[in-house]
Amino acid sequence: MPAKPFAALVDWGTSNLRLWLVDSQGAVLAERQSAEGMGGLDRTAYPAILEGHLSALEAAQDLPVVIAGMAGARTGWREAPYVATPAPLIGLFQHAVVPEGASRPVYILPGVCQREDGHYDVMRGEETQLAGALEQGLDNALFCLPGTHSKWALVENGHISRFSTVMTGELFHLISRQSILRMSVPEDGDAEADPDIFDAAVDAALASGFALTSTLFSIRAEGLLSQGTKTNATARLSGLLIGAEIAAIQSDLKRYGKAYLIGTGKLTRLYARAIARAGGEAIMLDGGLLVRRGLLACAISLFDHEFKE
Repeated sequence: MPAKPFAALVDWGTSNLRLWLVDSQGAVLAERQSAEGMGGLDRTAYPAILEGHLSALEAAQDLPVVIAGMAGARTGWREAPYVATPAPLIGLFQHAVVPEGASRPVYILPGVCQREDGHYDVMRGEETQLAGALEQGLDNALFCLPGTHSKWALVENGHISRFSTVMTGELFHLISRQSILRMSVPEDGDAEADPDIFDAAVDAALASGFALTSTLFSIRAEGLLSQGTKTNATARLSGLLIGAEIAAIQSDLKRYGKAYLIGTGKLTRLYARAIARAGGEAIMLDGGLLVRRGLLACAISLFDHEFKE
């Protein structure tokens, strides 16, 4: 007899939507994915989009839904206010909100914010992946989530104690496409193609006295003056930017000795390589699995809490 769905879990980001029907153990029974992210939606569109995907999977009319990500942003379906650091990962469900227009039980989980002077920051969605990591016993650890805006998060005793967002990916795009370095960095460049060049750039960024802004132009100069010497501007720019990012968290990396990387693909592999150059150990985690685990843990807590009330 087929397993009965326990809940629908949704990761609703800026660009994409991912939805899974799961049983009470978290096994995926069916799934959907689309490009209907928050960035292109009017607030009134959410209920119909959600029901369309659930209908396609023949989900029961009363199947509850738990959502993480940008559907809870100020411009999303309904704002789920941020929980301030130190934020307990196990208690995220307590701050879930119920949006208007849903024809079934729907809960949107909050994001997390940091209100320290000079270190204001926010996240939406990543906290649910960290809750998933907590479910597999990582209650004291340093995490990195590479992306256009990378996140570094320190989890202590099951709480997000502090975190930082680093615009490395966006800076790479801006510098390589809109600065003078656009003449040196090819659009189809591959930083992984020349690991030695990437490593040397990371090492330079990790060295004492490194100054990023006064080093970047050397990429252009090298291209003009190399005279046949092998260069890879993509690898060098990537190494300098990622190396500078990791240099900023070296004290935490030395303290923990390792960083858990949540992500896949080339960018995550580059971060793993750079962390190794900094003397740390990089351990890869499956972000899709973690977000489902985090959503499931919140769903179980939500439903148990409602039943007790």
